Amino acid sequence: PRYKCGISKACPEKHFAFKMASGAANVVGPKICVEDNVLMSGVKNNVGRGINVALVNGKTGEPLDTKFFDMWGGDVAPFIEFLKSIQDGTIVLMGTYDDGATKLNEEARKLIAELGSTSITNLGFRDNWVFCGGKGVKTKSPFEQHIKNNKDTNKYEGWPEVVEMEGCIPQKQD
Repeated sequence: PRYKCGISKACPEKHFAFKMASGAANVVGPKICVEDNVLMSGVKNNVGRGINVALVNGKTGEPLDTKFFDMWGGDVAPFIEFLKSIQDGTIVLMGTYDDGATKLNEEARKLIAELGSTSITNLGFRDNWVFCGGKGVKTKSPFEQHIKNNKDTNKYEGWPEVVEMEGCIPQKQD
């Protein structure tokens, strides 16, 4: 059998299936899929260097927005404004591509931590990271993977291997 987004098992009722992967070095972009909708990918040509973000309605599973923020050559201010504008009850999926950390400042990291991330405080130059959290959550997200950029263990020259993650996101109840 084939499950939504190609995940390994079916999700229970009132859950949304998701699968995501960080970028591979600076060659293959990240991919984010929710409920069999590929929200972001290199094929869709809507990913970019830095942090790629997809927003999904926590009640309906409908896609709300996708954006990427260049954390190497760009400015962190638009990213901070974007994070502040996310509505309560929104599912937030993030994946890095190339470098997602150089321009991150304390404020941006704090806003991402408020979405349930625990690794964001340690995210460094060219680390690979995928994360799924939510606006208004009171707990740390179980959906997070982080691989440090380490020249001794990197799979690609200058970059760690891709991180992939799949799971079932609980639907927001009233």
